Amino acid sequence: MTDQPVPETSAPALFTWEFATDPYPAYAWLREHAPVHRTRLPSGVEAWLVTRYADAKQALADPRLSKNPAHHDEPAHAKGKTGIPGERKAELMTHLLNIDPPDHTRLRRLVSKAFTPRRVAEFAPRVQELTDELIDRFADKGTADLIHDFAFPLPIYAICDLLGVPREDQDDFRDWAGMMIRHGGGPRGGVARSVKKMRGYLLELIHRKRAELPAEPAPGEDLISGLIRASDHGEHLTENEAAAMAFILLFAGFETTVNLIGNGTYALLNHPEQRARLQDSLAAGESGLLATGVEELLRYDGPVELATWRFATESLTVGGQDIAAGDPVLVVLAAADRDPERFADPDVLDLSRRDNQHLGYGHGIHYCLGAPLARLEGQTALATLLTRLPDLRLGADPADLRWRGGLIMRGLRTLPVEFTPLTEVNPPQPSADRPLCDQVAKQR
Repeated sequence: MTDQPVPETSAPALFTWEFATDPYPAYAWLREHAPVHRTRLPSGVEAWLVTRYADAKQALADPRLSKNPAHHDEPAHAKGKTGIPGERKAELMTHLLNIDPPDHTRLRRLVSKAFTPRRVAEFAPRVQELTDELIDRFADKGTADLIHDFAFPLPIYAICDLLGVPREDQDDFRDWAGMMIRHGGGPRGGVARSVKKMRGYLLELIHRKRAELPAEPAPGEDLISGLIRASDHGEHLTENEAAAMAFILLFAGFETTVNLIGNGTYALLNHPEQRARLQDSLAAGESGLLATGVEELLRYDGPVELATWRFATESLTVGGQDIAAGDPVLVVLAAADRDPERFADPDVLDLSRRDNQHLGYGHGIHYCLGAPLARLEGQTALATLLTRLPDLRLGADPADLRWRGGLIMRGLRTLPVEFTPLTEVNPPQPSADRPLCDQVAKQR
C-alpha cells in the first residue's frame, strides 16, 4: 500500500542552517510520518529520502537501486548535480561510488587487499606517528582548532601514504582536499578546479610510477603501484579508471575520517560522564571501550549523513512507497541509526553499547571499503587526544559552532578547544608493555 503524500506545510524544514546544526528532530518526524519522503534538494533535484532502519538496510542492498547516474531520469545537464562537483568534467566518474557489478566487482577486488585487517594493522604505527606529530604542533599552545590542526590533516597524510603520494607533494593534496570539503564556503568553481588539478596530478603520478615500477612488488607496496601492476597484468584497468579509483579513495578516505574525529570529539566533550569512562579505561590499558565507543560515535552522530546517490532502474516499492524508474533515492543513515525500532534509547550516547549494527559505513556490496582504516584512525586519534590532553575542553559556545553545508557528509567547520599546555612533548604510553598503536590495531 502506498503512503499518502505528506503536505509540504506539515513536514519539517530540511537543509536549512538550523537543520544542519541538529537534523535529528526532523528525521524523527520523517521516520514517524513520512518514512520514505520525496523532497526538493537545495540543488533543485527531487529525491526520495529513506529514514527508517529496516527500509534503509533494504534499499542499500537492493540491486534495483543503481549507483550509475546514467539511470537518473532528469536531463543530462542536471545529472552533474548528483555527484561530487567537478568529477564529470574531470572524467573521474568511473569509480566505486558510480558503478554497478560487474565493473564494481572487478574494481573493488583490485583495491580490497589494501584494506585487509592485516594491512591496516601493519599501518597502525604510521597512523600513531602522524597522530603524535600533529598533536606535537599545538600541544604547548593550550588552544587549537581540532578540525584544521588535527582531524583534517591526519587522514589526508595517512591516505596519501597508502596511495603512494610522495611526502613532498602531500601538502598540495591537503590544499585541494580542503577546497573540496568547503562545499559552498570557498570561491565559486573552486571545488571543480581542485578536482581537475587532482586528476592531472594523479595521471602524472601514475605515468611516473609505471616507468619506475620494479619487476616484483615489495612488501607493503603502495596502492597506486598495485593498481598499475594489476592493469599491466591482465586486469583491464584503464588509465582513467586508475585515476578515478585513486581520486575516490582519497576523497572518500579522508572526509569521513575528518568528521568521525571531529563529531566524535565534540560528542565526548558534550557527554563528560562518557568521556570520563573512556579516559579511565584507557588509563587502565584497556581497549574494549575504545572499540565499542567508536562504533557508538559512528551511530550517534556519524560522519556520513546520507548514503551516496542511488537511482531506481525500474519501478519498486520501499517502505510502502512506490518509486518510479529513474527516481533518485537517498538513504538517510543518520535517521536510520537513531531509529527506536532498532536501537534502544537511540538518542542516548552509550560507549559500551553492544547491539550496535549501525549503518554508518553503509551496507551491502557498497559497504565502505576503507572502514577498517577509518576505524583505526578514529580510535588512534581519540585515544591519543584523551591521553595526552586529559583536560581537553570546548573553547567556544556550542551555539557559535557551524556545520558544513554539504548534502552527504556531516561535519563541523571548526572545533575550538582549550587544554593545559604541555611543556614537554613526550606522549605517555597508556600501557607500560604495549604501545597505544598496538592496542588499537589489536581491535582490527
